[in-house]
Amino acid sequence: MLSLLPIPLRIALLFGGMCANVCSGLAQQGVTTFGFQVKPVFPISYFDPVVNLERPQLTGKIELTGGFAFGMSVRVGVTKAISLETGLGQIKRRYSFSTANDTSGYAESGEVRYIGYELPITALVYIRLGERSYMNTSLGLAADFYPSDVQQDIEESSIYIYRQNWAQLAVLGNIGVEYRTYKSGIFYLGATFHRPFNTMAVADLTWFDVNPNAVVPYTMRAALNGSYLTMDLRYYFHEDPERLRRKTNKK
Repeated sequence: MLSLLPIPLRIALLFGGMCANVCSGLAQQGVTTFGFQVKPVFPISYFDPVVNLERPQLTGKIELTGGFAFGMSVRVGVTKAISLETGLGQIKRRYSFSTANDTSGYAESGEVRYIGYELPITALVYIRLGERSYMNTSLGLAADFYPSDVQQDIEESSIYIYRQNWAQLAVLGNIGVEYRTYKSGIFYLGATFHRPFNTMAVADLTWFDVNPNAVVPYTMRAALNGSYLTMDLRYYFHEDPERLRRKTNKK
């Protein structure tokens, strides 16, 4: 599973795993922390955001141009060095598409958005950087859900994106830094790589040859892998471990 991730992220995750044995007192053991996150999506050439299509006299292109994800996040401290992290989020991928006909001189482009939902679960390891600052790395799986297909029409063309499955698994890795205030919660900045195990969706890019007798469609088909990289901004509400310990002792 590590081989699916970029080399820099793999190194960070392995480094975090080695540090787990020497970290102590870093995770809030037995504490459940709730928060929320926003994650802008950035297209990077390394993850193949562009798909080119071709058939006689026709060319097309579909490109991931960005997107936006948001949702809730929950951390559960398992040991002093490791936490489990889960949550629920929505991801909106934004694609541009274009069609060109060499014979007629037609060329046009448009945009389409594809929405999905994610239910991740990851194991997270902390590395202490300062008195209240920490670096963490995580690795895990996500269940991706796609509620519907989507279609967008332009003058002489259209794109239709249909899901391969309504649910599928993906691998995700994360690296980031956080600052834990005394009573105002946790502020986090990081990055996440998300890669489905299978093709996310299939896109049909169609040009319509309009003539007096009929409208003839010419379709080009391509697979969309759905991989993306985000910058993560998170905030976790303050939860006092000492208060939880006092409550437990009273029971």
